Amino acid sequence: MVRLFCICMTLFAAMLSAAPAQANNIAVSLVADRIDARGGGAATLAIVMRPKAGWHGYWKNPGDAGIETQAVWTLPSGMSAGPLQYPVPSTLLVGGLMNYVYEGDHALLVDLKLPQRVSAGQKLPVSVRLDWLACTKEICVPESGTFATTFIAGGPPGGDFARWRAAMPRPLAEDVRFAIDGSMVRIALPLPAAVPVDNAYFFPLTHKTLDYAAPQTVTREGDRLVVETRLAEGATLDKLEGVLRLVDGQGLLLSAQPGTVAPVSGGWVAAAGAILAALGAAVLGGLLLNIMPCVFPILSLKALSLARAGGDERTARREALAYAGGAILTCASLGGALLALRAGGSAAGWAFQLQNPWVIAALLLLVIAITLNFAGLFELPTFGGGEALVRSGGTGGAFWTGVLAAFVATPCTGPFMGVALGAALVLPTAAALAVFVGLGFGLALPFLLVGFVPALRRRLPKPGPWMDRFRKIMAVPMAATALALAWVLGRLAGVDAMALGIGAVLVLTLAFWWIGIRQAAGQARAWLPLSGALAVLALGTVVALRPAAPAIVAEPFSEARLAALSGEGRPVFVYFTADWCVTCKVNEKTAIERADVSAAFTRTKTAVLVGDWTRGDAAITRFLTTQGRSGVPLYLYYPAGATTPQILPQVLTVGTLTALGG
Repeated sequence: MVRLFCICMTLFAAMLSAAPAQANNIAVSLVADRIDARGGGAATLAIVMRPKAGWHGYWKNPGDAGIETQAVWTLPSGMSAGPLQYPVPSTLLVGGLMNYVYEGDHALLVDLKLPQRVSAGQKLPVSVRLDWLACTKEICVPESGTFATTFIAGGPPGGDFARWRAAMPRPLAEDVRFAIDGSMVRIALPLPAAVPVDNAYFFPLTHKTLDYAAPQTVTREGDRLVVETRLAEGATLDKLEGVLRLVDGQGLLLSAQPGTVAPVSGGWVAAAGAILAALGAAVLGGLLLNIMPCVFPILSLKALSLARAGGDERTARREALAYAGGAILTCASLGGALLALRAGGSAAGWAFQLQNPWVIAALLLLVIAITLNFAGLFELPTFGGGEALVRSGGTGGAFWTGVLAAFVATPCTGPFMGVALGAALVLPTAAALAVFVGLGFGLALPFLLVGFVPALRRRLPKPGPWMDRFRKIMAVPMAATALALAWVLGRLAGVDAMALGIGAVLVLTLAFWWIGIRQAAGQARAWLPLSGALAVLALGTVVALRPAAPAIVAEPFSEARLAALSGEGRPVFVYFTADWCVTCKVNEKTAIERADVSAAFTRTKTAVLVGDWTRGDAAITRFLTTQGRSGVPLYLYYPAGATTPQILPQVLTVGTLTALGG
């Protein structure tokens, strides 16, 4: 009775809070997918819903409180609409009431049956009257509206339907059973152990059958997943339908029939088996990382360095343990940081640090330094990296080599790692950390074997001039790793960031080249050029991190648009550029895209047109010819009402642009 009273009060507050005169708290729009011009098929319509910050909408089964979205369609003759399809929701517990909601942008999909005859280019107008409930944690507001769109046969799709469809739960074809044991219900479904399950939750579609606010227990037993929760008071079940969320935003649509579901027995045995399987996969995955181009050069040179130990068993074992300690500590630290981020709600995955462009840039410079050192451009007698690192004696050098190997291995992946790391993200914290330790152990295993098995060390080639040639050969895979990192930097932060990264590589290369010359000449303080290079890189970092200037509002150039703006009596600044034009890009960064220029153009109501000649454009080429130019850059300023432009210098300054119209 108390819960019923709470639900009634929630709905009563919703009616009191309704304010039809105000804009909806959940913005709604219709987006039509592409349809073929053949007729008789189906089309998909997306109802895109965008809640304001702090507001949420409801799933098909809203839970303990809320209202399902209602739709009334107005369609052309011969067209019909199917039921609303909902993406995987999330949970929201308010005052002991469990709600199934959407707190961010989402789309409901509707399949529409098309008329039998549709011709190319035919327009099919569609409208719908929607009623939904928008709520915060304090108030609810019933909202409604009529929305319309038009399908055009053979036309392009109007939205991100691939992403919206991916958010829908996938139907599960396998048999799913449920059993009732007193006040509890147990649901079992087949699910391969390799399928990741993180933050699993069962959302029932069958109303008033489960106690929505009751906790749920999810257990894996090999290839079986078992969900246990409490029945609603007085509920009876002959079928149970719902959505099982596997990870956030992904789930399975299932229909369970009554049957026999064995209780979760021997759970600790299954859990131990899963942990051991994940640990074994992690060790194998770490072992195979040693043949990756980012790790093999470091491992091979460090292993060969033991040949210089002269058979000293104690030194070899001590260095092997130190190397393993560095590799294991690094993998465990990265794994612990990953688990902490995920516990805080982040969707981070392995190598999460590589999603940061600055980390990629730093790793790029480190790998380049190792590459140049392997190539013999300079020597590092004391610095902890490159060939000097792997040659350096003592546990310190071995430890930091292990750290380096594990850190540069993070961009790589290999067999068994996916299974191991996927399992680590669903295991208890201690077991998950053991998996990451196993990964580091597998990475360190070859060096441990070399250090602890004298027969293996005796099989290593004897030191000689060939080692210098081998060292230079190992610079090739390291250079390939640097190339891959530069590509990742470009994909992650754009071409500009990749260009800055390559520029930093050039600065560092010149510094190490100079250092090598000074070392060959036996000069004291040979490392002084590195301080200058670091100062240049620091200055470049400060420039790159400076706050971005307000963007210049520019329109694509066309002669018709230029004439229209001039006819309005507005001054117009026109510039022609291309991505491959270095002068153009320098002018844009140093003069055009500056706060002072943006403010001056806003004050004088100067319109800006930009002609992009990157891929060539016949209309722009003709216009350049009329101005007596055959290439870019070209900067033109049309005073208010003028038809003849003022040609500006090819090297711009902020003062030149802010003085226009002054």
